[in-house]
Amino acid sequence: CRQLFRSPSMPSSVIRPILKRIDRPQDRDTPVKTKRRRSVAGTPSQEAAAEPKPWLLRSKSFSHEEIENLLANDHQELIGDFSKAYLLQTVEGKHQDLKYISPEMMVAVLTGQFSSLIESCVIVDCRYPYEYEGGHIKGAVNLPMEQDVEEFLLKKPIVPFDASKRVIVIFHCEFSSERGPRMCRFVREKDRACNEYPHLHYPELYVLKGGYREFFPQYQTHCEPQDYRPMHHEDFKEDLRKFRLKSR
Repeated sequence: CRQLFRSPSMPSSVIRPILKRIDRPQDRDTPVKTKRRRSVAGTPSQEAAAEPKPWLLRSKSFSHEEIENLLANDHQELIGDFSKAYLLQTVEGKHQDLKYISPEMMVAVLTGQFSSLIESCVIVDCRYPYEYEGGHIKGAVNLPMEQDVEEFLLKKPIVPFDASKRVIVIFHCEFSSERGPRMCRFVREKDRACNEYPHLHYPELYVLKGGYREFFPQYQTHCEPQDYRPMHHEDFKEDLRKFRLKSR
C-alpha cells in the first residue's frame, strides 16, 4: 500500500506518518462500532427506513414567453414604492436607471387612453423659459430650476382623490439627454428624503425619449404654439448664459 501512494521524489519518512494507523481506545463505542451494531441488529427493511432517500425533482424548462413574463414581473419593473408595475410601456433610453416613454405613448396619455387608470399626469418641461414660450406640449408646466420643481411637486404633493388611480410625472427637455433626466433624479431623491422608505409621493416617473425635439415634428397639433425654439437660438444667447449661471 505504501508503494502505491509513494512518490519517487518524496522521502519515506514523510509517507509513513500519513499512512500510520491511529490507535483508538478499545473501551469506547466508536462511530464505526455503533454503525456495525445497528446493521447487525436491524433488518434490511429497517435500514432502508432509517436512511430515507433524497427526493429527485424533474427540472422545469420555461418557454421564451414564460421567461419574458417572469422578467416583466421582476422587482426592477415595479414603480418606486414597489406597489405595482409601471403602467406605460417603456423603451430603451440613454440612462439605464430611468424609465423612458416614446412620443407615441405620450400622445396616448394626452388623448385620454389611460384616463380610467390615471387621475393626474404632470408633464414637466425642464427647458428654459424662452424655449418653452417658443413652443411646448399642451398642458406642460415649465420648471427649469430645481427649486421650481421642488416648490411645485413636493411642497404640496398631488394626491389622487381616487386611491385606485395613479399620479404620474413625465419629464423632458429639448433632447431629454441631460436636463430632463437630471430633474427626474432630483425629484426622486427629494421624495425619498421626505418619506419613510419605500413610500413616495410620486412613485411613477418617466422621461420622454428624444424630448421636445423628437416630439414636435410628429405631433405639432399637440403643441402650443406650434413651433420649436432650440436652446442655442441666435436671438437668445444672453438668456441662455443667464439661465446656465442660475442652474450652477
